Amino acid sequence: MPWSITIGRIAGTAVRIHITFILFLVWIGASALRQDGGDAALRNVLFIVLLFGCVLLHEFGHILTARRFGVATPEVTLLPIGGVASLERIPEKPGQELAVALAGPAVNIVIALVLILVAGAVIPEEMQKIDDPRISLVARLAGANLFLAIFNLIPAFPMDGGRVLHALLSMKIGPQKATQMAARIGQGFAFVLGFAGLFGNPMLLFIAIFVYVAAAGEAQDSALRSAVTGLRVMDAMETRVATIGLEASLGEAVDLLLATPQREFPVLDGHRKPAGLLVREDLIAALALQPREAPLSEIMRAPAPTVPLGQDLGEALTQLGAGGAPALCVVDGEGALAGLLTRETLAEMMMIKSAQPDWTFKRRW
Repeated sequence: MPWSITIGRIAGTAVRIHITFILFLVWIGASALRQDGGDAALRNVLFIVLLFGCVLLHEFGHILTARRFGVATPEVTLLPIGGVASLERIPEKPGQELAVALAGPAVNIVIALVLILVAGAVIPEEMQKIDDPRISLVARLAGANLFLAIFNLIPAFPMDGGRVLHALLSMKIGPQKATQMAARIGQGFAFVLGFAGLFGNPMLLFIAIFVYVAAAGEAQDSALRSAVTGLRVMDAMETRVATIGLEASLGEAVDLLLATPQREFPVLDGHRKPAGLLVREDLIAALALQPREAPLSEIMRAPAPTVPLGQDLGEALTQLGAGGAPALCVVDGEGALAGLLTRETLAEMMMIKSAQPDWTFKRRW
């Protein structure tokens, strides 16, 4: 995720903090300092840091459960509104998806129960005042974890409850229809939340926008996966691809960029095998730092992200999303370039399928 800083790795997953989370901490501390003094500011900042430690444990509940089903998680990012675990894919079996979704809230419930046991007797009224720095830190954390568990179980995307709803619906009506239904429920919940936020709580408006956008993204991803069902990479790849040689210079790459609307360029070695991928954004950025004679090896992304001709298009779509690559070089059995698979082509396929659901795509190889 852009504007994120990696602070370490836990069990093979990179832990990242978004810059807005740091700004959020500064805002919390400054507000408390202005209203209640230095001690209150320190207590509030400490509370937020510990709370987001609990959020991180919540996310690792998802991550470790997903790992049991063979789903890896390259990174997890902490945002002011919570954590985002970037699972490579959602488990295909509804029972596995249900287990992964419930694992996060279950962690928060366990944390709350442990904190209550540690504190001895916790007054329920104290647990409700999680924004009051005068209340016991343990009581505030216990209450916050219970709130996180309950809030995340709301049956709407992108909360865990939306995943629970999706898994249960998938058992009855199939994953595609379940995603569409759960996404609509998520968007409806966003409208309700946004309406409530109009009455003096801007944070609810912010959360509502996030929920709506995330639910729309889930629906779009579901539609795309439906469109590519049963297709192979060779059905969707671009075959008229402008390429550039590994020995070329930055100047030659710029000339090629100006000569074609293409955004990604496979960099080929002498055997027409992809050695790297040259991306327009990287090329533009290099112009300010490198001379015209600079070799492409200093600019291209290497190794080139590749996918075989006959691979299932749904699997390639997952690879395209998980790796963060803007495009995939399609290779034949000998490793030579056969085409290019881009996000733009996949989006066009989805639009064609939306207009003509029975449309069949011709093999291009």
